[in-house]
Amino acid sequence: MTRPTYYKALNWAFLLLKEKNLDEQAAEYLLLERQKWTKTDLIFHEREIMVPAVWQQFQTDVQELLTGRPAQYILGQAWFYDLQLQVTPATLIPRPETEFLVAWLLENVPTSTTPKILDLGTGSGAIALAIKHELPNSEVWATDLSEAALQVAQANAQRLALPIHFAQGDLLQAVAGEKFDLIISNPPYISHDEEAVMDYSVKHFEPQLALYADNRGLALYQQLAQTVAAHLKTGGQLFLEFGYQQAPAIREIYQQALPTATITIKKDLAGWPRMARIQLPD
Repeated sequence: MTRPTYYKALNWAFLLLKEKNLDEQAAEYLLLERQKWTKTDLIFHEREIMVPAVWQQFQTDVQELLTGRPAQYILGQAWFYDLQLQVTPATLIPRPETEFLVAWLLENVPTSTTPKILDLGTGSGAIALAIKHELPNSEVWATDLSEAALQVAQANAQRLALPIHFAQGDLLQAVAGEKFDLIISNPPYISHDEEAVMDYSVKHFEPQLALYADNRGLALYQQLAQTVAAHLKTGGQLFLEFGYQQAPAIREIYQQALPTATITIKKDLAGWPRMARIQLPD
């Protein structure tokens, strides 16, 4: 195939990806990120012939996409809350939905000039780094069970010059003796029963440790419910993301474990209940 225009190259990629029922827009995303272009830039250049190096890279990227590998892993980076983060197969790709959880927390930060905030299961560090970036005076901690994930998060923090306290361990075991104004977490919540219907790229490329949990995906919420009060200050708040069918179970778990807490469920932009705020009494 002779060097095409950007427009024709994208059409070629779209057809190949569509044949395999893969995300067609991933090809455009890769091209824009490689070129550091906006969509407006693409419109401006779409009738131009691709330069040889760009065409060669694009063909390589499309072949990677055809294996099901996510575009973010091909690039080694992803965006979250306007921060460019390194991602690897040791970390989940941060989702736009999780940005709404962060925004909800930011709306509810206490008036304290230096709130102490914990991100449980930080992965790439996305949540912790977004909070620190938006709240420079906050004291942010981040934990993960995976040493490989923590290495990625630490590298992101160093590159972005955002100081975070990192600790390795299972949930709150990593921060024994510490108390926080706010705790936030997007833990593994997919039931093993759902593996058969999951997206191929997620199932085969993203870290299993960060995806699945026992007891219909609720095991970590149950574990956290039994221990979180000891790590929250008076009036402290816990923010959680969960699966779109899990809201009733989440409410029941935390009503039983923390009967004096106020539990608020919030929907995402698609109208699904996907987030909870559990606030201890003052």
